Amino acid sequence: MREYVLALVLVVGAATRVLANEPPIQGGPADAACREQAGAEVFSAPNTNRLSLWDLGSEIWHSCMAAYHRRAPAPDRRERRF
Repeated sequence: MREYVLALVLVVGAATRVLANEPPIQGGPADAACREQAGAEVFSAPNTNRLSLWDLGSEIWHSCMAAYHRRAPAPDRRERRF
């Protein structure tokens, strides 16, 4: 009986760890870097609007992505000269 309970606890623990993970990053290196930055700053960033942690992290991520797109040109965009 003890082995079954232990096995059940291990299976439930593994399942909750898998379900708690974020979805895989598919947006490229800028998306990955901005997600890491948002995760690192979410507890130390000023929260003057009293946002939830999720919304504050999203705000940090959006500002990081906007800054990335301002400084890096789109790789497939070429200047067209006639």
